[in-house]
Amino acid sequence: MSDSDGWETYSKLVLQQLETLSGGIEGLRTELQDLKEQLTELKVREDRVQELKAWKERVDDVASPAQFKAALEDIDELKEFKTKAITIFMVVQFLMASALAFSNVL
Repeated sequence: MSDSDGWETYSKLVLQQLETLSGGIEGLRTELQDLKEQLTELKVREDRVQELKAWKERVDDVASPAQFKAALEDIDELKEFKTKAITIFMVVQFLMASALAFSNVL
């Protein structure tokens, strides 16, 4: 009888250890799946970085960053000139209309 009690206790211990190992393996599978997903995300990001790098090289072939900066400054100057020109034109038109109105009154 003591031999069967020992075997029963031993089999329970073995079963408990197997269940613990099974849980550990499931945890490792979950972690492995998470790592695979993260690796996939990193590959996508790497592809995006490569695309951006290629785009930057194509843009640099057209113009350098200094040239872009100079072009933007020129555009700002042209916008300012346009605003001044329109304002001056409006003032001159107002003065001409006032002069015409004043000459009709006299």
